[in-house]
Amino acid sequence: MLQRLKAYLRAPEAKASRTAQVLAFESGGRARWTPRDYAALAREGYLGNAVVHRAVRLVAENAASCCYLVFEGAQEREAHPLGALLARPNPRQDGAGFLEALVSHLLLAGNAYVEAVALDDEVRELYALRPDRMKAVPGADGWAEAYDYSAAGRGVRFDQLASRVPPILHLTFFHPLDDHYGLAPLEAAAVAVDTHNAAARWNKALLDNAARPSGALIYSGPEGAVLADEQFQRLKRELTETYQGAANAGRPLLLEGGLDWKAMSLTPKDMDFLEAKHTAAREIALAFGVPPMLLGIPGDNTYANFQEANRVFWRQTVLPLASRIGTSLAQWLSPQFGKSVRLVIDTDRIEALASDRAALWERVTDAPFLTLNEKREAVGYAPREGGDRFE
Repeated sequence: MLQRLKAYLRAPEAKASRTAQVLAFESGGRARWTPRDYAALAREGYLGNAVVHRAVRLVAENAASCCYLVFEGAQEREAHPLGALLARPNPRQDGAGFLEALVSHLLLAGNAYVEAVALDDEVRELYALRPDRMKAVPGADGWAEAYDYSAAGRGVRFDQLASRVPPILHLTFFHPLDDHYGLAPLEAAAVAVDTHNAAARWNKALLDNAARPSGALIYSGPEGAVLADEQFQRLKRELTETYQGAANAGRPLLLEGGLDWKAMSLTPKDMDFLEAKHTAAREIALAFGVPPMLLGIPGDNTYANFQEANRVFWRQTVLPLASRIGTSLAQWLSPQFGKSVRLVIDTDRIEALASDRAALWERVTDAPFLTLNEKREAVGYAPREGGDRFE
């Protein structure tokens, strides 16, 4: 305890942000749980909403399909241990499955965690950890010095300073009100998800009720007369057992004793029910950066065709996210693989961008004022010897 107090009061040996002392006072060195109910959001969103499920899978699967090239400085390395590690991060997953889990965690929780398993101080395996089981432990400088992982009543602490490569990589989306945890797109779309789910449940209840809107039974007996409790319960039981449900659809309603049926005046169309559901679906898609057209949501005429929408989806959503993950992984593992190592996406293998690539090749080929190496650099290739000449 005394040693920890001395370490807290001692001036930091390395550079630190001037805001760190304020942040450290606010956090007090205590563990901070993520401030949202991840399980509830995942249950109502990914598990219970088709739009969220498809949007997350669309982003995650496309990002996982990206192929990373390993560069050291300006030189591409075809056979590199970092590339081999990402291709087979652990015995249970391939590279695509690992990246898909990582991106899905980011989209659903706003946070993603990668554990590096080292042997003889060399990283040998990578694992994507569930974000709801992790909590950050701020240190004396206000930033996370450790992470606690808990499951089934057991826990383990990862000390970020215990090895050459920190054992945990924490990826986040920007959160304007939290210093340690990110804001999930699913949380930003929570109101739209609730609206869409409520509309789906209402539609299901309507179908269970023979797809007919509700109404009212009016008793037109003698003035001042009302149904006895026994008559009321019998009528209620007969309506439930004989006329309610899809199996009783179309069965005529037999009324007696001065009873009259008045149907509900407002129809689903009058209540703008379908438009509200489609609006909620569009808001969900936009929160995840997916053009509504790709999810089959009607009423979206932003793009001329499916191909254009898919190209925008790749340019504005998939590539920035995949590039950020690649950069974070390379920087995190740089103590082992070198500070000059970079992970660059091979856009030549992305079919959705083939037309853009062909147009770029045509423009570069028809540029007589560029040398061979300048043309290679323009299309993302490394220079080669003897390429500083015009062709």
